Amino acid sequence: MTGSIRIGVCAGAALCVCWTGPQAQPEPVPVPGVIIAHRAASTENYIGSPSLAVLPDGSYVASHDFFGPGPDGNTVVVYSSEDRGATWRESARFPGFWANLFVHRGALYCMGVSREHGHVVIRRSDDGGRSWTEPVDGRSGLLLADAKYHTAPVPMVVHRGRLWRAFEDAEGPGGWGSHFRAFVMSAPLESDLLRADSWSRTNSLPGDPEWLMGQFGGWLEGNVVVAPDGRLLNLLRVEVPSQPERAAVAEVDTDAGVLRFRPREGFLELPGAAKKFTIRHDPVSDLYWSIVNYVPPEFADNHPGETRNTVALVSSPDLLDWTVRRILIQHPEVKFHGYQYWDWLILGADILAVSRTAHDDGLGGARNFHDANFLTFHRIEGFRQP
Repeated sequence: MTGSIRIGVCAGAALCVCWTGPQAQPEPVPVPGVIIAHRAASTENYIGSPSLAVLPDGSYVASHDFFGPGPDGNTVVVYSSEDRGATWRESARFPGFWANLFVHRGALYCMGVSREHGHVVIRRSDDGGRSWTEPVDGRSGLLLADAKYHTAPVPMVVHRGRLWRAFEDAEGPGGWGSHFRAFVMSAPLESDLLRADSWSRTNSLPGDPEWLMGQFGGWLEGNVVVAPDGRLLNLLRVEVPSQPERAAVAEVDTDAGVLRFRPREGFLELPGAAKKFTIRHDPVSDLYWSIVNYVPPEFADNHPGETRNTVALVSSPDLLDWTVRRILIQHPEVKFHGYQYWDWLILGADILAVSRTAHDDGLGGARNFHDANFLTFHRIEGFRQP
């Protein structure tokens, strides 16, 4: 059989893979959403850590990093869109990893680590993401340089006149999962965020493999969130081998600067909580929302942390009881398809979101569900509607 593969743009700016040979052509296989970036698996650089911000002028900025043994590892790439996410262009790249974008007092910031398990660093851009400060010392964005640190694109929360964000260090015993110790950083809203002395941190809180009847495999990628009663919480992803998926709920004592966890009552069932999630409160609906890798019943026997082919919008009135509102994306194949690490924002009646996407590309597809080959943008219109 002769023919060729054609990669093109179909409706909605999705990448389509079509066979152009003499045989009957199958239906195109579109990538969900708008493609911001693509990297073939053969490069051995994979797309991670999607993040999104909306600038004061209404333009959008997105970012990701590269992981894997390829030449661009430990690099953050920033993109911008001036047409509501329809098209994107690269605007900057710099060393970094596991970073999130956010806007504070009119400036754009990027906060994460210097490299995989590197220092905690923060950069500022005053021109919409085209140029960035360099974190070379404690006056220019090098915040913590005394240990190995871990994080993800997680929310920045304003509470009691301070900006709060979750991190982990990797100084505990054992390997991945068990060595993560949770903590929270904060800085006064009016402070210079590039100065290390503007920031305070809580204690580092280790997990315990005996929790959850010996099924606790570690916690990571915490979300700082203000509870309905005003307490400041850190909700963390929990590694577990089977259903149900759970989040860990640690409480920040904002007066003492201490993070505490009570294991007997500190776990709650949250769909998709064995994978990274972002929780935000919506004052219009007075609900907490998240976009998660929900595991539907037909995939319930799979390892929950390795099942990322289904994306659901979920909500809760109190952070305790969660409802699956709608399925956003689902692919029937699990090993090579994943739509994960969603970062998102509320804009009016819509949710804007970015995904680390593992999907077919006509070039062999993703290496696996985890090692994504796309960064994609999504708009969930009228998300509050039933």
